[in-house]
Formats: sequence, structure tokens, C-alpha cells
Amino acid sequence: MGLASACGHFNICLRRDLSHRRAGAASNIPRPVIHDDRATRRLRTSSGGVFVVDKVVGKHEYITVAIGINANGTVKQIEIMEYRESYGYEVRDAAWRAQFVGKSVASPLQLNVDIKNISGATLSSKHVTDGVKRILQKYASGSYAQ
Repeated sequence: MGLASACGHFNICLRRDLSHRRAGAASNIPRPVIHDDRATRRLRTSSGGVFVVDKVVGKHEYITVAIGINANGTVKQIEIMEYRESYGYEVRDAAWRAQFVGKSVASPLQLNVDIKNISGATLSSKHVTDGVKRILQKYASGSYAQ
């Protein structure tokens, strides 16, 4: 599947997911969020690592995250590319994002363990942390080898 058709599929799924979420919010029925791997973009770097752009859910909206992974499987850097929530923007702060540098698949990567929680942005903090952990696991498993 080409990138254009994968993006088209993702946009249809995103619209469908948001429509269901609005309906679920009205009836207070929680819905699980399913990640679509076809929406993840990754590039191999000249140093042997990867650069991954992925989306995680904040509280209500998607957060676009870019993660640089060194060849040895440690986080080089993360960036919040797009943050659409009306609050919790502190996850964009460089000091909070710096906690991920050097983390690997062997790191706990859990809020209040090795990653500090942000009061008022707990869900965004948790979901970004979980997203970084998921990407590191995929890298370690060889899913990004090409």
C-alpha cells in the first residue's frame, strides 16, 4: 500500500473514530483507542538509527510525536510536532521531553517511575510515554529494519 493510500485509509479511520467518540461521550461509554500502524512514518538515518513520526491520543485529540532513535536503541530526542488539546500543552516543554533521552526498551518508561507526570496533562503525559515505549519495543523487535 502506498503512502497516499495509507494516509487516506488513516484519515477515514480517524474521522470514523472521532465520530464514534462523540457518540460514546454522549452515552459515557468508554471506547478503546486502536493504533493504526499504517499511519506511522519512519526513516532510516545515516547513523543507523531511525526517525519515527507517530500519533498518540491525548485526552480528546491526537498528538503527533517525532522520535529519534539511535542505532543502539536509545532515544536520541522526541518532539511534539502537533498538539491539538486546549490544555496540557506542557508536554511540549523541552525539560519534560528531555526525560526520554537515553531511554531504551529496558527502561521502565512509566509515569512517576522514570518519567515525571505533568499535573493537568496526565493523559497526554501517559499516552506520549506509552507511545515512546511502543516505538522502542517495535525498534527492538526489528520491526523497523529495512
